[in-house]
Amino acid sequence: MSFSIHENQLAGTPDTFQRSRRPNRRWDQTSLDQLAENQRHSTWPTIEKGLRGPEPYPSWLIEDAAAVDTTEGTIKTGKEGDVFLLERATATRSVLLAAKRYRSPENRQFTRSESYSEGRSVRRSRDDRAIKNSSTYGRKIAALQWASAEFGYLVRCHQAGIAVPYPVQIDGTEILMEFISDPQSPRIAAPRLHQLSRGDQRLPDLWEQAVGILEGFAAAGLAHGDLSAYNLLVAGERLVVIDIPQCVDLAGNVNGLDFLLRDCRNLCQWFASKGLERDPEALFTSLLAELFSA
Repeated sequence: MSFSIHENQLAGTPDTFQRSRRPNRRWDQTSLDQLAENQRHSTWPTIEKGLRGPEPYPSWLIEDAAAVDTTEGTIKTGKEGDVFLLERATATRSVLLAAKRYRSPENRQFTRSESYSEGRSVRRSRDDRAIKNSSTYGRKIAALQWASAEFGYLVRCHQAGIAVPYPVQIDGTEILMEFISDPQSPRIAAPRLHQLSRGDQRLPDLWEQAVGILEGFAAAGLAHGDLSAYNLLVAGERLVVIDIPQCVDLAGNVNGLDFLLRDCRNLCQWFASKGLERDPEALFTSLLAELFSA
């Protein structure tokens, strides 16, 4: 699978490394000084259509050029980037989004990228050489490549019916996506599966949903590659998978089936720790059947 950097994610010379934007007359007439440091005008109107989520757009999505984005705080920190709670609001309505922002090159090392990204391609040979040489420009391209890969996989999974957050847009190394909240506290992120106790009555149904997620990945020719109870969110009765930049193409990656088996073992091990014994080998075999029948 090829993940190329969209021409509007990286325009100009490697030294400037600037994202191009379409002009917006309304914004040209508005002073940025009127906004707080944690605010900006909505970036939706400046995003090319190819960098937006799949249509039809969900009804909750705000497309108004007059909307303002406000970063409200940190949801989580990770190895490759941080996720923030962002509110996009107009005078009449608002929506909460999760903003994943990949870290700057000097603060992020893509140490695992080679094993996960085998089978992917970089269209421009100059970019490929820069990544392999780990130059400053190459690290910037690597960050863009991983952000693009995650957004692309979110779109692909959403279209395949896999329970992932709806991908709203990508702008450089920032991905905006649906915020998966705790139904009891709409401004709080849904808890991770690993936070559930052994006696939680939802566990049997959540196991079935987890298997459905794995089957969806296999039917799409993918393995999550790093599936665990730490990247599955429990939104009430619903299970949602997150953190998918390292998704593995089962046809293009020679280690793809090993990643798929590891996902099975990780998941079965966690549920076994909660009293639900499951056979990872049997699960893996069923996923192979799903893969080869797709």
